Amino acid sequence: MRALPGLQDVTSDLQIKNPQVNVEIDREKAAALGVTAEQIEDALYTSYGSRQISTIYAPDNQYMVIMELLPEYQMDPSVLSMLYVRSSTGRLVPLNAVANLTTGLGPLTVNHLGQLPSVTISFNLKPGVSLGDAVSAVEKLSRSTLPPTISTSFQGMAQAFQSSLRNLWILLIMAILVIYLVLGILYESFLHPLTILSGLPAAGFGALLTLLIFRVDLNLYAFVGVIMLVGLVKKNGIIMIDFALDAQRKEGKNPFDAIHEACVVRFRPIMMTTMSALMGTLPIALGYGAGGEARQGLGLAVVGGLLVSQLLTLYITPVFYTYVESFRERTARRARARRRLTPEAQIAPAAE
Repeated sequence: MRALPGLQDVTSDLQIKNPQVNVEIDREKAAALGVTAEQIEDALYTSYGSRQISTIYAPDNQYMVIMELLPEYQMDPSVLSMLYVRSSTGRLVPLNAVANLTTGLGPLTVNHLGQLPSVTISFNLKPGVSLGDAVSAVEKLSRSTLPPTISTSFQGMAQAFQSSLRNLWILLIMAILVIYLVLGILYESFLHPLTILSGLPAAGFGALLTLLIFRVDLNLYAFVGVIMLVGLVKKNGIIMIDFALDAQRKEGKNPFDAIHEACVVRFRPIMMTTMSALMGTLPIALGYGAGGEARQGLGLAVVGGLLVSQLLTLYITPVFYTYVESFRERTARRARARRRLTPEAQIAPAAE
C-alpha cells in the first residue's frame, strides 16, 4: 500500500516485535511425572494472571483478593524455572522439568473485529486523489495479494463512503420510481410518465460529463445534485405534456399538432424556470463561500445537467410523445377490433 501512488502515511496496528517467552509443554514427561497440562496452565495463570481467590468485605466496601507474583519476579523471565507444579502424587515438580522455555517475538496485543482477530491499516490521501480511487486501488491490491482465507473490509471514512454511495443509488432509483407512480396517477396513464422522464438520461449524461471536464469526483454532494436534477428536469416534460394532453382531449387535435403547440406556447416558461434554477446553482458551481470547494460538485452536476437537458429535452420529449401516442392509438385500435370480432366468433357456431 505504501507503493500505491495515491496513498500516504500508511500505518498499521500490527506490532509483532514484542519479546515473549514461549512455554512448550513436554506432555510425555509431564504424564510420567503425574502433571497435566491444565495444572501447568493454572500455575502460570496464578503467577501472572489475575486470579481472584477471595473477597474481603468491609463495612463500607469490598475488596477482591488477587493472587500473583511480586513485581520484581514478574519482570524476570528466568523466574519461570523457579515455579513448581504439584503432581498427582503430591510432589512439587519444577516447571522447567515438564516444559521447554524459549524466547521469541510475538504480538503486543491481538485486536479483534467482531469475534475474529484483525489488523487495521490506516492511510491518508495525497492532495488531489479521490477516496473512491483509493478504495478501488486498495481493494484490487488486497485481492491480488492476500490469500482467500483472509477477509477484508473498510472502516471509518472509507466504510461511510462505500455505504453512502450504495444507498444513494437505491435512493435515486426509488425517487424515479415514486415520481413515475405519482405521474401515472395524475395522468391516468402508464406511458406518459415515461415521456416526462425521457429527459433524465440527457440530464445525467450532462452532469457526469461536466464533472469529468472539471475533474471533480462523483462524491456525496455531486450525487445529491444528480438527484436534484430528477426534479428539475421533469418539470420541462410536465409543462409540455400537460398542455399537449389538454389540447388533445378538449380541442381534438392530433398528437403532432398538440405537442408542437405545447412547445411553442410553453417555451418561455420552460426557459424561465430552467434559467432560474441554473443561475441559482451557478455560485455553488463556482465554489463561492466558505467550504465552497466541497459543494462544488453539486453545483457542477446541476448546471451541466440543466444545460444539456435543456438543449436536448426540447427535441427528445416531443418526438417521444408522438411515438407514445401513436403506439397508444394502435393498441386501442387493435383492442376495439378484437372486441368487434369476439361476438361474431361466438355466434357463428350457434348459427351452424
